Amino acid sequence: MKLKTAFLTSLLLTSTAFAADDITVDMTNLKTGESVGTVTISSHPYGTVFTPDLKNLPTGIHGFHVHEIASCDAKKKDGELVPGGAAGSHYDPSETGQHAEPWSFEGHKGDLPALYVDENGDATLPVLSPKLKLKELHNRSLMIHENGDNYSDNPKPLGGGGARLVCGVIH
Repeated sequence: MKLKTAFLTSLLLTSTAFAADDITVDMTNLKTGESVGTVTISSHPYGTVFTPDLKNLPTGIHGFHVHEIASCDAKKKDGELVPGGAAGSHYDPSETGQHAEPWSFEGHKGDLPALYVDENGDATLPVLSPKLKLKELHNRSLMIHENGDNYSDNPKPLGGGGARLVCGVIH
């Protein structure tokens, strides 16, 4: 009985230790200021997993990226206020200056697989980034764009994701 209790206690402590490493990001609609849910970020042997639990989003595929600055505030660009503009550009510590596939080591590290939103406006399918480690995500932001992502700078820069729709600060 003592061995069984010790094993169960060990299992519980181990699973709690892994869960403690997860980061939960509160996501906010940049137009309305309302919460749309959370994204849980966790370590995986093949990289980092982003698991959304989001609601009330436009149906379809959306660009999904880690941005370099921990802010979702608006910022002026070319004289116009851009919602989420203070988040800066896609996280790119190697300064590649190019948007690429999430599995390519030639582009921004913050380029994630596109986010799928179902016909009910819910996003719950996790995505995996093989380039990112959990420890480098603190003090950054997570951004969902209005449009899809073609993982290229052509024909439009940054995958053609368009305006910033939803943002959360990664603490």
